[in-house]
Amino acid sequence: MLILVALASGSMLLWPKLTGGGGAGLSPAAAVQLINRERAVVIDVCEPAEYAAGHVNGAKNIPLGELEAKLPGAVKNKATPVVLVCASGMRSGRAVAIARKLGYDKAESLAGGLKSWRAADLPVAKA
Repeated sequence: MLILVALASGSMLLWPKLTGGGGAGLSPAAAVQLINRERAVVIDVCEPAEYAAGHVNGAKNIPLGELEAKLPGAVKNKATPVVLVCASGMRSGRAVAIARKLGYDKAESLAGGLKSWRAADLPVAKA
């Protein structure tokens, strides 16, 4: 019985990875590591007014509606990791799907968006 429970819980943990989705995205700490170690590019998919109110230091602003057209110009090397950020993590989740469709296999969303970034006491820039 215990073996069956262990197998069932293990398969539930692996299911999101196997289906290619699911994950809530990167934690703020994991995003910082990706930025520092692999020189990930941070793309903020908020509207310009939201971006001006506060954004991750060094982030480039490409609103979600313009992402498909402007991402290839902003990040030319598709092997470069891309961290997509919005206010709460909802739009950046959709942005990951767009980025991966464009060939950016290392595109990740910041879980919880800028809200979680601020909660982790990480620096925020204002335009």
